Amino acid sequence: MTVDTVIANGTVVTSERTFEGAVAIDEGTIVAVGDEETLPGASSTIDASDRLVMPGVVDPHVHVDDHVSLDSYESATSAAALGGVTSVIDFGWQAYVSEDSAWDEESTIREGVERKRAKAENPVVDFSLHGGFLREGEDAFEELARLVEDGITSFKMYSTYEFGLSNGYIRRVFEKLADLDAVAVAHTEDHSVCESLTEEFREAGRDDPRWLAEARPDYAEAMAADDLARLASEIGVKYYGFHTASRKAADALARYRRDGSNIRGEACVHHTTLTKERYDELRNLPKLTPPLRTTDDNDGLFEHLREGALSVVSTDHVAQTRERKETTEWWEDPYGANGLQASLAVFHDEAVNRRGFSYPFLVRTMCANPARTFGFAEKGTLDPGTDADIVLFDPNESYTITAEDNASVADYSIYEGRDVTGRVETTLVRGEVVADDGKIVQTGRGEFVPRERPDWSV
Repeated sequence: MTVDTVIANGTVVTSERTFEGAVAIDEGTIVAVGDEETLPGASSTIDASDRLVMPGVVDPHVHVDDHVSLDSYESATSAAALGGVTSVIDFGWQAYVSEDSAWDEESTIREGVERKRAKAENPVVDFSLHGGFLREGEDAFEELARLVEDGITSFKMYSTYEFGLSNGYIRRVFEKLADLDAVAVAHTEDHSVCESLTEEFREAGRDDPRWLAEARPDYAEAMAADDLARLASEIGVKYYGFHTASRKAADALARYRRDGSNIRGEACVHHTTLTKERYDELRNLPKLTPPLRTTDDNDGLFEHLREGALSVVSTDHVAQTRERKETTEWWEDPYGANGLQASLAVFHDEAVNRRGFSYPFLVRTMCANPARTFGFAEKGTLDPGTDADIVLFDPNESYTITAEDNASVADYSIYEGRDVTGRVETTLVRGEVVADDGKIVQTGRGEFVPRERPDWSV
């Protein structure tokens, strides 16, 4: 038997261990992992000497080509591939109508999903979609079951902004998702607290970007996180807290975790590595919500990642331009920051090099856990029989992050000037190289992947 490819001479990293070995790939699938001498012959060999061989990163929280993000699928997934991310989950949004809305008429979640799939031209890596609620209405309850059957097995809600949902409506959504064995995800900040503080600061003329962190404080995040985690716990729905930014909000999730089966959460790379002092340095460029916080919050997120209340690290990638960020106030859109291309390198440097976490921890939080949490059955692992989504990573190369390297349409980086050690060298999607040595070598390899209802009992 001859297989298509063997990745040889590398250090293999799984969610459980690290060992010297090789990976055999055939027809886009991993067929064996072990000593090279025991593997079948190959048509081609990739030399991974002095490199880590890891599963591709699974990022379950990205925004592409919609009302908040300017990236196309080609530009966003190019950034992903260059950063070692081989699967992403974007959003298929409902449309809502208001003075500030991007839409002229309402539409369904199904229409939002179909729009994203139609717009997904030349993706470099695989993608899936969360369903996205942006308004309250009876029509959504009629379409959820079919969406879940079609592989849209998770749904996002907001507790803030003009498109935030009331707790009463969220309760009904949670009950329906529990019946469907789907996953509820949410952005949690207490809207009234954030709005009242923002108005106070505006009236007082506090227009410096540093006031964003004060207008959306950790306790407002924790209040909403506690509300929805309690509600989810009472109903029994699988609940996942997006971009947990503070120690207090992570503590709230931990209180309801109990046996670990139904309450989970994520931390974003920027919330684990940056602090609100970045607003003094970059002004409005790091404008995002929840905002950057303190070094104690950084430490708290890592503590909860170690202990399990937080189990996933993501980016919340949003592509905007410097001009749009710098010509708006801190209380105005657009919010968000691009992170796909830098996420693995930055988090590796922070978690492994600076804080002493293991490489299996890195794989668990960025690859295996997000795949399991969101029903990507063939992703996030090097197990035989799964997709050959693989990253070759040089753990010893040092460099300085700069926006000049961005494949995203975003022309700035919130990590600008940050020195890191560890670089993505090669990225494979289903057995084919899509990025190598800082360049995209193949587009169109990515495809839409319907997801299963995940089993959270394990």
